[in-house]
Amino acid sequence: IGIVIKQDILENLANVVYLGIGSNLGNKRLNIELTKNEINNSKIKILKSSSLYETKSWPDSSKPRFINIILKIRTSLPPLKLINYLQAVEIKLGRVKSKKNAPRICDIDIIDYNHQILLGQNKYNLILPHPAMTKRNFVLIPLFEISKNWKHPQNGANIVDLINLLKTEDLRSIKLI
Repeated sequence: IGIVIKQDILENLANVVYLGIGSNLGNKRLNIELTKNEINNSKIKILKSSSLYETKSWPDSSKPRFINIILKIRTSLPPLKLINYLQAVEIKLGRVKSKKNAPRICDIDIIDYNHQILLGQNKYNLILPHPAMTKRNFVLIPLFEISKNWKHPQNGANIVDLINLLKTEDLRSIKLI
């Protein structure tokens, strides 16, 4: 009985985090699945996964289209240890550092970490919540799918209001696959 209680307490101390995962090189669906498999381990538990969404590459729509998902996870890792781990996963799956927004096999972003606000004054320059999330259809729409009551940690805006602020073209260009 003691073990069950301890595990319960540890799980309650864990943080709820939303991750954005994208791929626009190679077998994109497989890359997303491999990323999910790498993430789901003893320190990270996937609670929910959105459907797959296809979007134009941003900011250069001539690049290969992306497949994106949002994951809801629980982790005991603090934000900087989590980003360090996620970057190691990207590298393990074949991501090569190149120009910003270049096509990639695997891209993992922390969208929201337990509703914390972090201003990037750290060795990873990690900003939470993700600073561009409110402008990205491939974040907001799958996030809404798995967390209909999510609110922005900084301004309290709910997910529906944020989606309604997207440009019509952004709403039309995302495809559930």
